Amino acid sequence: MARRSRKPFVRKTEPEFRTNREIRVPKVRLVGDNLEAISADIGETVELGMYSTGIVLQWAEKAGLDLVEISPKAVPPVCKIIDYNKFLYLKKKKEKEIKAKTSKTVIKEIRFGPNTDDHDFEFKLRHAKKFLEEGAKVKAYVHFRGRTIVFKDRGELLLLKFINELELVGAAENLPKLEGRRMIAIIAPHKKKKN
Repeated sequence: MARRSRKPFVRKTEPEFRTNREIRVPKVRLVGDNLEAISADIGETVELGMYSTGIVLQWAEKAGLDLVEISPKAVPPVCKIIDYNKFLYLKKKKEKEIKAKTSKTVIKEIRFGPNTDDHDFEFKLRHAKKFLEEGAKVKAYVHFRGRTIVFKDRGELLLLKFINELELVGAAENLPKLEGRRMIAIIAPHKKKKN
């Protein structure tokens, strides 16, 4: 018996906006800042307002553009006569700009032991200052291994001293707290004033 080959399941993605003949409502509200240009192209006056969907579709076809449903949940739905591909391109470009403007938070970790000596402390402090000046947050923690868990007070004092030393470049988001075998403190950089 021959086996049938299975076609891979492909989920159809619906377009984000309905266009042209996909808009099946009797009336639409027409908006846009290019209506004067459309009026000149088709030889009729096109203004903002409510129109029959058929009439607006005819205008779009005459102008060589698409009727795009911008706000489908409005009553009646809001539409524009525009070039759909250009509209999608500009929308993606705007989303990309917004994404680029949002700042990404970087968190650098610095690990201590409860018996960290002064030289190691100073070395790690210099690194933390550099990270904070670059705009990254610093997650400092004291890791308690085995029986060193009895030195919780040493770990807390170490982190408090660390936070105190970094006062000029950053501020602690929270006081040191114990989570499992780690005592953690997070230091955020001071906000820089924009000129």
